[in-house]
Amino acid sequence: MTHETLDAAAAVLPAEAIDAIERAATSAHRHDDLFSERAANIKQSAVRDVFDISMRPGLVSLAGGSPYLQSLPLERLSETAARIIAEDGLTALQYGGGQGTEELRTQICEVMAAEGILDARPENVVITAGSQSAQDVATKVFCNPGDVVLVEEPTYVGALNTFEAYQVQVEAVPMDDDGLVPELLEARIAALQTAGKNIKFLYTIPNFNNPSGITLAQDRRQQIVDICRRANILVLEDNPYGLLRFDGEPLAPLRAGNPDDVIYMGSFSKIFAPGLRIGWALVPAHLQRRYYLASEAVTLCPPTLNQMLVSAYLRDYDWKGQIETYRGLYAERCHAMLAALEMHMPDGLSWTRPQGGFFVWVTLPEGVDTYPLLHKAIDAGVVFIPGAAFMHSDSPSNKLRLAFSAVPPEAIAEGVRRLAPVLREAIDALA
Repeated sequence: MTHETLDAAAAVLPAEAIDAIERAATSAHRHDDLFSERAANIKQSAVRDVFDISMRPGLVSLAGGSPYLQSLPLERLSETAARIIAEDGLTALQYGGGQGTEELRTQICEVMAAEGILDARPENVVITAGSQSAQDVATKVFCNPGDVVLVEEPTYVGALNTFEAYQVQVEAVPMDDDGLVPELLEARIAALQTAGKNIKFLYTIPNFNNPSGITLAQDRRQQIVDICRRANILVLEDNPYGLLRFDGEPLAPLRAGNPDDVIYMGSFSKIFAPGLRIGWALVPAHLQRRYYLASEAVTLCPPTLNQMLVSAYLRDYDWKGQIETYRGLYAERCHAMLAALEMHMPDGLSWTRPQGGFFVWVTLPEGVDTYPLLHKAIDAGVVFIPGAAFMHSDSPSNKLRLAFSAVPPEAIAEGVRRLAPVLREAIDALA
C-alpha cells in the first residue's frame, strides 16, 4: 500500500485502523524473499483505493466509471437467470469451452458489426474476463521483460498496472484534442528503435479515452495503424465505450479495415453489466491460436452461466434500445457536469468536452498537485481520481478525472460545487 493510499485512508478510517494497515504494510516476513521480481511491480490501484473511500455516506462520488445499472430491466433479467439455471443448469454451471460459447462469439460479431467491424468471424473471437483480462493475455503473449509498450498520455490505470506487472517499459505518446498525434507517434517509434528498443504494441483507447474523454479523430485512425504497421508494431485497441457516442453513428474502429494488424478488445461492462466480467478479444487469424491458449491457461474457461445470460440478453432483449437509453442518459449527465464546471470553477482551469463515454479530464495550472487535494475534497464531501493514477511516471500531476456516468445531474452539480473551493484554494496558494 502506498503512502498516498494511507493518507487517503486516513481521511475516513480511525487511527487504530491506520496503525494496523501501516504495521501490515511495513512488517517484514520470511516469505518476502519468495516474491518474484514481477511481484514488486504490482501496485495497489489508486482508482480502487478511492472507490473504497467513496462508499462513505454523504460523499458525492465523481470518481468511479460505473454504468447506470438502474436503467436495466432487472426484474426481467432475474427471471431470465433463474430460467437458465432451471432449464439448462447442467450446462450453465459446468465447465465450458476455453474460447467461450459459439453462440456468444457469434453474437459478439453482431455487436462489433454495429460498431463498424463487418468482417469478424466467431473463430477469431476469444471470450475473456472483461477487457482487463484481454490486456493481460496480450501482454503475456507478446512481451518479454524490457520490451516497450506505447500508450497514450494519459491512459487507463488498469492497463498501466498490467504492463508494470509484466516488467515492460511503458512509453507515453502525447495527445491533443483530437487524440494521438501521428507525427509524435512516428517520432517516438523512430527514437526508440534507434536506441535499440523492441516495441511490441501500441495500446490505445480511441473512443472517449479513459480518463481524458478524448476521441481519436477519424482522419488520424488509419494513419496510426499505418505508422505501426511500417514499424511492425501491433495495435491493441480497447473500445469499451465505442457504442456510447452521444450523437451520430459510432466512429469506425481502427480494426475495421485492418484485420491483420489490430487486436480488438470489447466488453459488456459498459453496455450491459460489469459484474458479469464478460469481455472479448478479436484476434488476427494468424495470432489467434497462441492468444487463445494463453487465455485458457489463466481462466481455463470463461463462466458459462454469465455467457448464457449475456447471450439471452442479446437474443431476447432490445439491447440496442438499451444503448440508446444509455446514450441519452450519459449525454444529459455530461452536459450537467460541463455546465456545473462553467458555473463554479475558478479561472485558470480547463477541461475536455467528451463526445461520449463516462469522463471529463480537468487541468489545473502548472505547479498544482491534485493528489494531496483529494483529502480536502473528501472533507468537502466529494471524491475524484487524481491524474497521477493515469500517468506512467511517478511525477506529480495537475490533472484530475471526473466521472459523470453513475451520478444523477443534481448530484453532479452539487459535487462540482463542493469541489470548486478546494481547487480555488490550491490555485490561490501558487500566488
